[in-house]
Amino acid sequence: MNERKPQHWADAVALEVAASGRLPVISTGISPSGEIHIGNMREVLTADAVFRALNDQGVETGFHFVADNFDPLRKVSPFLDRETYTAQVGKPLSEIPCPCGGHDSYADHFLEPFLESLEKLHVRVDVVRADELYKSGRMNRRIVTALERRATIVAILKELTGKDMGDDWSPFVPMCGACGRMNGTRVSGFDAAAETVEYACDCGAAGTLPMAGGGKLQWRIDWPARWRTLGVTVEPFGKDHSTRGGSYDTGIRIAREVFDCEPPHPIPYEWISLKGQGDMSSSKGNVLSIGHVLKVVPPEVLRYMVMRARPGKTIKFDPGRPLAQLVDQVDDAHARGRDERAMELSRAAGFEPVGVPYRHLVMVAQIAGFELDRVMEILDRTGYPGVSRTAVAERLEYASHWLAEFAPEEEKYTVQERLPNEAAGLTGDQRRFLSGLATGLTDGMDGAAVHDLIYNIAAGFESTPPAELFQAIYFALLGKARGPRAGSFIAILGPGFCARRFAEAAGG
Repeated sequence: MNERKPQHWADAVALEVAASGRLPVISTGISPSGEIHIGNMREVLTADAVFRALNDQGVETGFHFVADNFDPLRKVSPFLDRETYTAQVGKPLSEIPCPCGGHDSYADHFLEPFLESLEKLHVRVDVVRADELYKSGRMNRRIVTALERRATIVAILKELTGKDMGDDWSPFVPMCGACGRMNGTRVSGFDAAAETVEYACDCGAAGTLPMAGGGKLQWRIDWPARWRTLGVTVEPFGKDHSTRGGSYDTGIRIAREVFDCEPPHPIPYEWISLKGQGDMSSSKGNVLSIGHVLKVVPPEVLRYMVMRARPGKTIKFDPGRPLAQLVDQVDDAHARGRDERAMELSRAAGFEPVGVPYRHLVMVAQIAGFELDRVMEILDRTGYPGVSRTAVAERLEYASHWLAEFAPEEEKYTVQERLPNEAAGLTGDQRRFLSGLATGLTDGMDGAAVHDLIYNIAAGFESTPPAELFQAIYFALLGKARGPRAGSFIAILGPGFCARRFAEAAGG
């Protein structure tokens, strides 16, 4: 009897959303206040998984990404020039100069690389820029409603958060017409018919602003206002918004009691943490940009990392050996533990599996000096004949970046042309061990045969730990104590070459 596999989380969400009877419109968004990293990527890929699952069920679905570029700059992060950007604090990200001078704004400096990464990840999403959403006047009716129902909003916030908003609090934050800031302004009145707001600013300015582009709603009001304006029915969001009294809690009430709409189906997700540094944070500097990681692995690998994990589960991202193992799971249809439905949702376009274990390919690449012809010859000789030359060439490009950026030291090596100086320090047992290998190795032996030979000879050295004997192999070939799996390594290098090197090391 076949064991029934559990339903993939994206399919379960899609079924629930489709059963609601509302036309699914999936929304996701990020504030481009700093480098948009793979932790942020989880939100968009979670949304994309549900979008694909709904499409697979034949359900027509809308999908957009809101770039919150009309948010004000809240502080000068460590990666910014303090002297230049202190004066920009409080201004909308869309109105602040680009840090490198190559983009239209501060927001675009971080947003454009992210959107390029979405293309590589094959996320097909409609991009909505918040500044355009406000400046176009599409949010005006929500602004008027929020100002007219201020008392209701204040009561909801007081009840759910315990905060007293104060007499001068307003759901709308004006952007001063004089200094351009939002962090020192107050609403003193509004005209619903004219769609204008009267304001005063700490800089001394005061006057009348159009609601269209003259400011924005506070975040807890802006979010449900967008649900109504964009018709959002499904949205993933970080765990910080899903806490009791958090943005989603207040958003539910504000959506229903102020904007007369239903809140979207929630998909709260956990963070992606970076090994040794905790949850990724642009302000703390412990981030990996999506573009950076996409130079190291194919887009399917990043997609699969998100697709296979339920949104409520923390993803611990280790770009070292575990990332290499993840490449193998994506590449090999028979890999242990592979989630086939997650793989279906992860496929981008034109992906071609190599069919060679990644660490084996990395080893071959280094032995061959990344020369494609030599790589193909070694693969053919070591049990991987007929693999795609194009796929191997593409994977070698990723491997070179992985080695340079993230590979542990034992994965990186250079076969020494001459006996390394480190071999001079070998012990008597290590020399005798290498002498036995030199005698037993013959051309034509494969990795398994070499592996058996190594362990059979090592078994005769009861007083010396096997690890110490293995070090002798690596000292003789690489000049360091660690290296790749010895059996495969020697078979690839050539048993005859290794026999001569070991004999030289044993006689030293």
